[in-house]
Amino acid sequence: MRAVVVSDQAAGAAGMSLQERPEPSAAINDVVVEVRASGFVGTELEWPSTWADRLDRDRTPSIPGHEVAGVVRALGYGTTGLSVGQRVFGLTDWHRDGTLAEFVAVEARNLAPLPGDVDFTVGASLPISGLTAWQGLFVHGRLEAGQSVLVHGAAGAVGTMATQLAREFGARVVGTGRAAHRQVALDFGTHEFIDLDDDALEEVGGVDLVLDLIGGDVQKRSAGLIRPGGTLVSVVGPVAARPADGRAVDFVVESDRAQLGEIVQRVRDGRLRTNIGTVAPLDDAVAVLDPTQRRQGKTIIRVDASGGG
Repeated sequence: MRAVVVSDQAAGAAGMSLQERPEPSAAINDVVVEVRASGFVGTELEWPSTWADRLDRDRTPSIPGHEVAGVVRALGYGTTGLSVGQRVFGLTDWHRDGTLAEFVAVEARNLAPLPGDVDFTVGASLPISGLTAWQGLFVHGRLEAGQSVLVHGAAGAVGTMATQLAREFGARVVGTGRAAHRQVALDFGTHEFIDLDDDALEEVGGVDLVLDLIGGDVQKRSAGLIRPGGTLVSVVGPVAARPADGRAVDFVVESDRAQLGEIVQRVRDGRLRTNIGTVAPLDDAVAVLDPTQRRQGKTIIRVDASGGG
């Protein structure tokens, strides 16, 4: 099979190439998915799991990509809940070869059915962005109707999902980002937008929840904005400054079939739009995935030759 392979962490994008690799086989409780579309996060080449296994042993050459939409082609021993020929989407294991390939082996529990009226491109854009937003807001942030939420990086793939979900659940959303991102954030539903270059973040006042997708100084300044009993949730590493009277949580997104189902149903009925930026074929993946090129929205690599949904 063809796959995007990385072999040298120091080389960055220069160490990425399109190669022929052996097709994976299905282990116990696995399925093999014929990949139709794969999502990619621009920071993946910085993740330790791209380069080492859980025992910190070198696992290169490795295949990146952890968001998949495709069709089940084989079942491993003991696999239940999915069937050959079924359309699926989901989030694959961080430490296994990923989805920027024609086939990928995935634990069945990490996948959910992809309805026939949802395009593979859309399906591949949902797992990391949708699950991160859902878990950040509702699992870790415990967001309730009538509360206020500050979303840092509101125009990005996760931020736009979080904005829409928070609004649906009756929250007031303040988004942040750079000036060039203002209109995108507003189009996806933020009630107010703060330009982190020019506007005073502290003028936001107190909020019940901060969903931090940026980190650094922005995260530290946000701790003082949390109302008593509120929460600061980070997806970019340990929280450096904690609220004086509140909670601070950092988490790594996890696959969850029920949550994927909630997310894709909202896409189907029009309550949730996905923020797709660049879509390119596998042949162009190496150039498109260059981490030095900043791209707005979700990057999707189409793997099937037909380009159909």
